[in-house]
Amino acid sequence: MDTEKKYRMICTLTFGDIYGQIIVWLIVIFISLASTLALWTATRQVYALGTVAIVLVLSLPFLLFAFVTTLLNHIEFAPIEEEAKSSKMSSGRNKVNPKLAQVNS
Repeated sequence: MDTEKKYRMICTLTFGDIYGQIIVWLIVIFISLASTLALWTATRQVYALGTVAIVLVLSLPFLLFAFVTTLLNHIEFAPIEEEAKSSKMSSGRNKVNPKLAQVNS
């Protein structure tokens, strides 16, 4: 017998699962832009750009980690054989036996 089982990968991730993460990312971007505008003067342009860089560099790994773990938690593997057997059984019940159809007609 073939010992290798085939699996189907099912992703159950919905937009609602990552909606909060998107909102947090937008808040981080707007705070970064607000701090840039607050520091932007003729003499402090380097500080303004440095602030943007620091905010994005420090927040990006955490936000990516949250998104990737959410994605991985919503991936499921289901054996194909079990699904195929159950679909054959259910489809076999719905089929009309040709011998019975000939006898009745």
